Amino acid sequence: MPNINKWRKEFVTETLILFLCIKGRINFLQLGRFGLYKEQRCRQQFEKPFDFLTFNKEFILAHGSGKYVIAFDPSYISKSGKHTPGIGYFWSGCASRAKWGLEIGGLAAIDIDNHTAFHLEAIQTMVNKEQSLSDWYADIITERKTQLLEVSSYLVADAWFAKCTFVDRVINAEMHLINRLRDDANLRYLHQGEPTGKRGRPKKYDGKVDNNNIDSKHFELVSKDDQTIINSAIVYSISLKRCIKVVHVLYCNKKGNQTCKLYFSTDINLNASDILKFYQSRFQIEFLYRDGKQHTGLNDCQARSEKKLDFHFNASLTAINIAKAHIG
Repeated sequence: MPNINKWRKEFVTETLILFLCIKGRINFLQLGRFGLYKEQRCRQQFEKPFDFLTFNKEFILAHGSGKYVIAFDPSYISKSGKHTPGIGYFWSGCASRAKWGLEIGGLAAIDIDNHTAFHLEAIQTMVNKEQSLSDWYADIITERKTQLLEVSSYLVADAWFAKCTFVDRVINAEMHLINRLRDDANLRYLHQGEPTGKRGRPKKYDGKVDNNNIDSKHFELVSKDDQTIINSAIVYSISLKRCIKVVHVLYCNKKGNQTCKLYFSTDINLNASDILKFYQSRFQIEFLYRDGKQHTGLNDCQARSEKKLDFHFNASLTAINIAKAHIG
């Protein structure tokens, strides 16, 4: 990495080791108590920028299997007070409600073959009144597309991101989105017949998709067993305003009840089994946040500086990468 001198390199190395070793809260007092540098030195160094995205990208490419997808997922960070930049009410999945605190948008590389996630970068959510939350998340992706494309061109996110504005921004960043649709998504079959030769616009669609009773003429059977029936087709999405590859999965439980889920990819040439595999691997990013909050002090930063918070969040999650590579 360029522009990293000896003192900065030694400080970052020492800090990442401390994040892995310290039990209990990890803050400036603890770093000064157990580390080689005093508390004030830690505060000063946390204020200086460090390119965690480049560091983690090179680390992942050196230690992973080589088959990745990019995952993006916001995570709630508990924080009290009123004067921290970006503080407000954010959705907490654990509490199932909005809570007072901070939020980070986390980018991770999901290692498909090793079934794990490696952290890339965490960006604090700083939305203003003139910008929607969806646009803020899309900006995070597009501003980092050059480095993300070196890892993978596929992005997975949860069902909240299945919005036309977000999908368009991802496509413009030369990436493809893999996501899940609403169970009642408005979809249209594509017309497969020959042109009639009559005047007017040629027929484009061949009726609405009934998600609970799909047409076997348009959907192709992928696999079938006692628990799941998987079909796939290329259809037109009304909400996303584009053709997508849809994977229709019918889940059957032991009581005979059936539920269907719709997964999709903006890459219509992607294999249906890969769409399912990539989306299901998305949950690995949640384990990154769990490990960070339980073991490497993701929630423990007491600073109110935006730069110090950014360094702490990324150091906490980067330490997990190093632990995974060491164990592996």
